[in-house]
Amino acid sequence: MKRMLNEAAAFREEMVDGFVAAYGRHVRRVPGASGIVAVGAPRPGKVSVVVGGGSGHYPAFYGLVGRGLADAGVIGDVFTSPSGEQAYRVARAADGGAGILFTFGNYSGDVLNFGMAETRLRAEGIDARTVLVTDDVLSAPKDEADRRRGIAGGFYVFKTAGASATRGDDLATVEALTRRANARVRTAGVAFAGCTIPGQEEPLFTVPAGQMEVGLGIHGEPGVRTVPQVPSREIARLLVDTLLADAPADAGSRAAVLVNGLGGTKYEEMFVLYQAVAPLLAAAGIEAYEPQIGEFVTSLDMAGCSLTLFWLDDDLRALHDATAVTPAYTRLGPDAGDTGAIAGAVGAETAAPVADTDGGAAGTVEVVDRVGIDGARDAIAAAGAVGAAGSFGVTARAALGEVLRAIEATEAELGRLDAAAGDGDHGLGMARGFRAAVDAVDGFGGPAGATFVRAGTAFMDAAGGASGALVGAWLTTIGSSLPASDDAVDAAAFAAALAAALAAVPLLGQAAVGDKTLVDTLAPFGEALDAAVGGGATLPEAWAAALPAAEAGMRSTEGMVSRRGRASRLGERSRGHVDAGATSMFYVLRAMGDALREA
Repeated sequence: MKRMLNEAAAFREEMVDGFVAAYGRHVRRVPGASGIVAVGAPRPGKVSVVVGGGSGHYPAFYGLVGRGLADAGVIGDVFTSPSGEQAYRVARAADGGAGILFTFGNYSGDVLNFGMAETRLRAEGIDARTVLVTDDVLSAPKDEADRRRGIAGGFYVFKTAGASATRGDDLATVEALTRRANARVRTAGVAFAGCTIPGQEEPLFTVPAGQMEVGLGIHGEPGVRTVPQVPSREIARLLVDTLLADAPADAGSRAAVLVNGLGGTKYEEMFVLYQAVAPLLAAAGIEAYEPQIGEFVTSLDMAGCSLTLFWLDDDLRALHDATAVTPAYTRLGPDAGDTGAIAGAVGAETAAPVADTDGGAAGTVEVVDRVGIDGARDAIAAAGAVGAAGSFGVTARAALGEVLRAIEATEAELGRLDAAAGDGDHGLGMARGFRAAVDAVDGFGGPAGATFVRAGTAFMDAAGGASGALVGAWLTTIGSSLPASDDAVDAAAFAAALAAALAAVPLLGQAAVGDKTLVDTLAPFGEALDAAVGGGATLPEAWAAALPAAEAGMRSTEGMVSRRGRASRLGERSRGHVDAGATSMFYVLRAMGDALREA
């Protein structure tokens, strides 16, 4: 993707600006956040439905914001979940006083970051709830359906939530109906070629000639298996048989049908696929209700498609049929004659002003509290309170600068490692996060604790994704666990702060040693550091002594099967590659050690 591109780093912001400029009759941008709200939102007394995720999937997620569908969309960088701060700000701007329903795909970064926003909203007295989309039947077995990814079937989940909220249902009812929709939607897909993220020369993965990937991901990751490519009629049978075998127990005989293109598949090709799908459904006794053929969840320029079945009952059919008017999808239902049903769908003159929201680092405190980390200092995390500054604050800022240089130098390598079983953006996200971290402490003269909190908060907001949440929490927990005064920081105090940070990461990410994550680097490093400090070593000495354990932990991930994050859906296909997160964390620790030695 280089033809319609200025600077790759500016892609998301320029994309959102262009979208809002074109569709200002439907949506407005949230000040100070990467997100949009529908014209006319928030509506007092109405439940607000907030969707979101990484960009690169248009029309999901922001193209489905408008009357009768989502009230707001949070927009992350390409294939990267938005940060918790961004999700919080957009939700606050959309709040009409009746509660917030978040709904998005079941991906680790989205779960972490939207979870932070939900926790923060609840702490402020706003009833916020979440329904995950889990429609991808090929990403996990039926008895582990809660682990499944959300792909094109999310359209029907979002439509159900939006229609229920628009007709005036309370939050409990909107949530229940949205969960019912998710329980009755199934998707399976295939891919023929990978996608290329903005600014990159090569696709994230390639498919050998004459082959196709079964069980696609929408973030450029490969499928769960590679098989010989077959004619369209056989692809149709594969997809239909897969979905019918996984049908809900009380499915019934009526299903809405969606054939979704991934961005590089022509509509004509999808029509060819559907002409084979329709008789297969009829032969199985399934009434195909209002089939939709088009692009609903894409993956940039990826070649492939998916088939979704949404088994309808009477309640869900009424919500499916309700009016919706958005930039990417319009349906005039039985309620279209009711002017109230579509008022505000077009025309900026009906727009309520979009409120700005308070920023700051308050969300960090709630994240730390939520995962139960003792020793969090509210005054530091919430207000950036500064104790006595000394040389260790200077060293901390020098260490962050050294880390940024190390990550920038290895950004391409980290991207290649991530592309082996993920979406290839890990290096980009880490570099973006540490640039923000260094900028946040530039000119700051406070102690090490406040330095790390400022840096971690900025990292979390800028990086997004699971790594943004986890590395950001690691940094902020180091900072909030250090003594407020640099005079009290010694090797033992810093080792204790690292131990608290190491505890925060597995609790937040639900990862353990052996799951093929950054924990496999951090855990052995922490054990070795504690042993060295206990033996009387200075902090630079202990750090140097612990680095070989961190490197060994990183390298051990090559033989592991991933059990967390996007790569976990690939099973054995995730083996044979060193984990990108474990690798970047080793580079972070090594760079910090260099700064400590120089200091």
